[in-house]
Amino acid sequence: MKQENALEILKTRRNVFLTGEPGAGKTHTIGMFVEWLDGEGVEYAITASTGIAASHLDGSTIHSWSGLGISRGLQKPQLDAIKRKGFLVERIKLVETLVIDEISMLDAVALNDINAILQTVHENKLPFGGIQVVFVGDFFQLPPVSKRDQEPARFAFEAESWKAADLAVCYLTEQHRQSDAEFLEILTAMRAGTTTKEHKDRLIACQLSTRPDTQLFTHNADVDQLNKAELAKLKGKEQVYMMQQGGDEYLIETLKKSCLSPERLVLKVGAVVMFTRNNFNAGYVNGTIGKVVKFQHGDPVIETLDGRTVRPELAEWSIKKRRYETKAWIKQIPLRLAWAITVHKSQGMSLDSALVDLSSTFEFGQGYVAISRVRSLQGLHLKGINEKAFLMHPKVVEQDAVFRKQGV
Repeated sequence: MKQENALEILKTRRNVFLTGEPGAGKTHTIGMFVEWLDGEGVEYAITASTGIAASHLDGSTIHSWSGLGISRGLQKPQLDAIKRKGFLVERIKLVETLVIDEISMLDAVALNDINAILQTVHENKLPFGGIQVVFVGDFFQLPPVSKRDQEPARFAFEAESWKAADLAVCYLTEQHRQSDAEFLEILTAMRAGTTTKEHKDRLIACQLSTRPDTQLFTHNADVDQLNKAELAKLKGKEQVYMMQQGGDEYLIETLKKSCLSPERLVLKVGAVVMFTRNNFNAGYVNGTIGKVVKFQHGDPVIETLDGRTVRPELAEWSIKKRRYETKAWIKQIPLRLAWAITVHKSQGMSLDSALVDLSSTFEFGQGYVAISRVRSLQGLHLKGINEKAFLMHPKVVEQDAVFRKQGV
């Protein structure tokens, strides 16, 4: 399905599951839908299962927006308590369309809880209180996690509320990230669980001793250590950019946790950086890599990998009560140090070149997420890889075949 076809279905106000391979344009399609909702005067909420994903869409986490927080398996007393929270009830009642991005990382219990909250607040027993819900994501991405004292997390598509929502499946099939036929064949085989020895050998052949500018790791500690060490090697004066903020203090902290740009951004000439927001007019997107080449009137000037010179504009992340009423905001130069980044934080990015360390892969789909960030095999460089990196969750492989058949 093309993005335009999915958009037309979204406009009918049906409940929709928008999915497709990495680079198929899910976020872009939601962007077009939001523009249409704005034009129609429809109140909506853009949320995501994680703070990082929410920051890409200028939204909030579904847990924060719905009032679910860290609770699980809500019972009537908890639902009644939520209904007594005036601000929360007012915010939820305003919304006619709810978008939940990165649905793969939201488990079945949480989705059922969100359904119960919306039914309670709207006093409507229809699925999700009768409003339009749009689930966005790819279940081959990172799965939901459970704590040690909890039962293994079930996927959102296993939730009773998912089935009750009667979702139209919009499976995007065009590819806007990778055009390398050999690479696409490998990625498709990984999704189908049909990776051959030849596919694995081709990926293993991407291992090399030299490295491109950005490395992907599975653990935060490795990322922080490398970025600090590389910055310290550079000569020259540091330029420090402190985040600006305003509004509700609790919501400000929520925004800071989800923002990929740090509260205190330290740069030097020669620093490898990554843009953390889309600004198509200015010539960069989330994931664009470059180097600081100079500072002009105190602002960093970046040379991208394709040779363009870009001067980033101050970006804003915000949480809104409604479309035109901001509750909290932060502003920062949309950059972060990018000698290294975690696989988790790379979700939603398109990288021209990356060194990926998958020797410590510990989760289904983790290898696929990391590898599929890169546009071509020529830009993929492996520091290490283990057998787990090739594996997809068997339930997801089976369910994806169902989604493809259900695609409208």
